[in-house]
Amino acid sequence: MAEYIHINGTVEKIIYQSPESWYSVCDICTDGGEAITIVGIMPYISVGEGIEADGTWVSSKEHGKQFKVEDYKKVLPKQKNSILRYLSSGAIKGIGPKIAKKIVEQYGEDSFDVIANHPDWLAQINGISRKKAYDMSFDFKEKADIRELMALSNGVLSTDSAVKIHKKWGRNALGIVRENPYVLCTGDFGVGFKRADEIALSFGISRENINRIEAGIRYVLSIYASRDGHTYVKEEILKDSVSKLLEIEIGKVNELFKNGCSVAGVCSLNIENSACVALEELYFAEINIAKRLRYLDKHASHLNDSNIDYVVTDMEKADGIKYAHLQKKAIFESLSNGVFVLTGGPGTGKTTVIKALLKIYEKLGMKCALCAPTGRASKRMSESTQHEAKTIHRLLDVAPMGEIQEKNRFNFNKDNPLLEDVIIVDETSMVDVGLMNSLLMALKTGARLVLIGDTNQLPSVGEGNVLNDIIKSEVFSTVCLNEIFRQSQDSGIVVNAHKINNGVYPDLKEKFDDFFFIQKSDDEIPPFIAQLCKERLPKKYNETVKEGIQVITPTKKGLNGTVNLNYILQEVLNPQKASENEIKHGQNKIFRLGDKVMQTKNNYEIEWIDQRDGFDISGQGIFNGDIGIINEIDDKIVKTDFSGRLVEYMHSDLDEVELSYAITVHKSQGSEYPIVIIPISRACPPILQTRNLIYTAITRAEKVAILIGDKETFFNMIENNTQICRNTNLARLLVKEK
Repeated sequence: MAEYIHINGTVEKIIYQSPESWYSVCDICTDGGEAITIVGIMPYISVGEGIEADGTWVSSKEHGKQFKVEDYKKVLPKQKNSILRYLSSGAIKGIGPKIAKKIVEQYGEDSFDVIANHPDWLAQINGISRKKAYDMSFDFKEKADIRELMALSNGVLSTDSAVKIHKKWGRNALGIVRENPYVLCTGDFGVGFKRADEIALSFGISRENINRIEAGIRYVLSIYASRDGHTYVKEEILKDSVSKLLEIEIGKVNELFKNGCSVAGVCSLNIENSACVALEELYFAEINIAKRLRYLDKHASHLNDSNIDYVVTDMEKADGIKYAHLQKKAIFESLSNGVFVLTGGPGTGKTTVIKALLKIYEKLGMKCALCAPTGRASKRMSESTQHEAKTIHRLLDVAPMGEIQEKNRFNFNKDNPLLEDVIIVDETSMVDVGLMNSLLMALKTGARLVLIGDTNQLPSVGEGNVLNDIIKSEVFSTVCLNEIFRQSQDSGIVVNAHKINNGVYPDLKEKFDDFFFIQKSDDEIPPFIAQLCKERLPKKYNETVKEGIQVITPTKKGLNGTVNLNYILQEVLNPQKASENEIKHGQNKIFRLGDKVMQTKNNYEIEWIDQRDGFDISGQGIFNGDIGIINEIDDKIVKTDFSGRLVEYMHSDLDEVELSYAITVHKSQGSEYPIVIIPISRACPPILQTRNLIYTAITRAEKVAILIGDKETFFNMIENNTQICRNTNLARLLVKEK
């Protein structure tokens, strides 16, 4: 990894600058007299300005050697000739070469002070009216604010964040940030609490400042939500966590809780006689989910029981099949209720029920929509049912940029509901409260909802425990399929998944064509996985890592975590060929042409183009867990193919992207892959050595599951049936609504 280098110089020429992204290409003369080209995001950079920058050297055949700027600071020139050159460049609106010469001749090295603080003096110069003088002063001070804002980039605020902040508040940005740096935590600026806190403390803001305590409360709640999935936290636990985080006396935190929590964006609630606190958006999302589910169940159109029986019997005869008892019960319950839940492990016939429901609803003249949380899950749903399925995000239709209302990301919503009569959702266990709330808001009155999932998998990556809470409430009709059908009884994946789910050790000596356990020590696992991915599996199964092989591991850290495995697999499967085919991002990431990558957060605004059908279809939104292949890299963008959707990332947006040769079990939820490799390390953190985690990993495999590592650790995971406990309010609210 190349080391960061610090340079000082003066801007000699602006070769290119994007007015949208502020990506700039400039020639500078360093203080040592060397002429170099620098590239990067540099807002309002101007000829004649001094610049101090940190970055790395990059090179390409097309552009040669360039200095890629990661952080920088602009410095106004101080010498008379340099000031003239700067003002002549057009850096200040209304000042060209002729006016610049007059200003510098009149005020010399004091020119900047006059422009900023004495516009009336400018108006004394022939050719400068009073209005024009004040316009010049306004523009200069606005850019001065940006210069000060960008100065925060020096080790605290990233250049990209500063760009977003200025776009939000314009010339008021610096004043707003100085008054309350914690506002940076509330927008999509890429600034977390800790960075905002560092800025605040550097401004001399007290540790006991009320804005700091309120921001700390929101931050701690967000950590409990994003890390642990909690939708609320007990008040005493929250106050103690905030006190420790902020390093202040707990009494200072208590003052905000005298009559319930008085912090903006936060709600107080009482659960089982305990004072609790929740982020407002999660609190109201769970309330709305409960109300909407009860409403849908109550207002679904009535279907005649005799008609249902006739249609089911007629379909059995026509298709020459006989539904099992629980399958038939599931069909009847779905047709008889507005909200229905179907659960069951692999091989228990959930897809058979879905296909039956589609046929029946079609015969009854009802329009259905199939959806799932991820692209892979929706694709699998389409293939198994021969019926179009979409991701939930695509079904709801992400709203174009500029048309998104504050908390309405989708075109289909309560004011513009979906037209379908029946919505069938697969892999519901990984749907969080935010997405479920958006889906339910978009269902029309009288629509039916069928939720399908496996409750023994891990809960959603996002907040809440929606599917389990719905079942736990016992408010809605639920059928659990538990019979493994004959066609699945020869599958080691299916048989052993059910054994694991029941706490039974698989017989690792039993021969299956699709399930293998290979004993290896921790340090033997990475090179063995690399060999499998590069040679043995592609040769035997004609699958590659980019298309059909996926390494799924419990953890990010350690020898067998995603970080190390991705580094090893990238070097083995996609080694560096030429410098122009890779880009370094930050200090720890390298992306290469052909790399397999994953989007790690929902980005509703990023645009894509799909050209697969011979004409361009455009849209927006790439979401957490989407996997793509990098197919183009240049000095401005990284173009990535997400299953036909082509996305152009600016270099500054690569914080949202990670290599995905290896992914965590949590990130794999809702997806299946032809071949899955699962490292089982003795060093895996005990909290991750659980039954539902290994069960989830194994059930991601469609054709082949290969477990590599320590047998004792594998058996310990099967024995450990500890369930991830999440503080959620949905089940209680559903019962209360009843």
